[in-house]
Amino acid sequence: MTEHIQYSPEHDALILLDQRYLPTREEWFVCKTVKDICEALVVMVVRGAPAIGVTAAYGCYLAAREVAAKPSLDDWKAALSAKLEQIATARPTAVNLRWAVRLMRGEWDKRPELSLDELCVFWLAKAKQIHAEDIATCRAIGAAGARLIADGDTVMTHCNAGALATAGYGTALAPIRAAVEQGKNVHVIANETRPFLQGARLTAYELHRDGIPVKVACDNACALLMQRGLVQKVIVGADRIAANGDAANKIGTFGVALLAREFGIPFYVAAPVSTIDPETADGSLIPIEDRTPREVTHIGNTQITPDGVDVFNFAFDVTPNRLIHGIITEQGVLAAPYAEEIAKLFK
Repeated sequence: MTEHIQYSPEHDALILLDQRYLPTREEWFVCKTVKDICEALVVMVVRGAPAIGVTAAYGCYLAAREVAAKPSLDDWKAALSAKLEQIATARPTAVNLRWAVRLMRGEWDKRPELSLDELCVFWLAKAKQIHAEDIATCRAIGAAGARLIADGDTVMTHCNAGALATAGYGTALAPIRAAVEQGKNVHVIANETRPFLQGARLTAYELHRDGIPVKVACDNACALLMQRGLVQKVIVGADRIAANGDAANKIGTFGVALLAREFGIPFYVAAPVSTIDPETADGSLIPIEDRTPREVTHIGNTQITPDGVDVFNFAFDVTPNRLIHGIITEQGVLAAPYAEEIAKLFK
């Protein structure tokens, strides 16, 4: 599944499958400007750290195109830099967003002689390269993680870290897909993942679409399912991994990790190396996005809380490295002590 992020040369636009409407409707969101890109990121038309990074890379190209459409600008470099910062700060937690903008900006810095039109051509090619490399990276994560899954395992996952959260194939779902391709009989429990229901809406959607057996569970059923021996592994994604291996993922992941430790179930985090932030020493320094209350007070257009009652809507929590059995990357499975293993990756 790779068609959910498309560059259209005909429309000179990034076309995104609007994940807000899945699984009952498939609608497309067209991005032609930086405003469009930022809206897509903020309202979660597109979500998942790697997919955010790919979207941001194309957003840099669209920013250059937008500036190029206003030839009267005296200082196009300053105008473009401001637009890049808009993209980089659209959401705070997923490190791939700033990573992609930094990468694109770094390529520009290496070629200061490029005209704006030349930069547009170069950046479009670079965004396409990042797009293709993300799919290859996910497949490598799958190959590294498939050996951790035994024939007959049921794997629990929390939120959506599948094809829809990447350019294709997925991170947390990559080892599952690879294990199935090897002929293993694998089942998945997708936690519903309140309040945005990424597990119920998105993980179940893409696994069912691909013929991989999946059941949706209420978030608060995790303990019972583990207690009854219905879960053999837990694999989740991450939006940022600190230098010591602490991992930020969708809210509720920390609780799942605590339960997995209680019942002796291996808990893995699957993410590309680009999701590791060596500049963030530990999880306490990861910014946690606080989203609109409406995601909690409403399901769709139906209000479920009384008027005037406040809610918490933190989008992420941080799982301490001591609860993580391994971090599955495209360069292999990292084991504790994570600070040492991660430091080696960035030498």
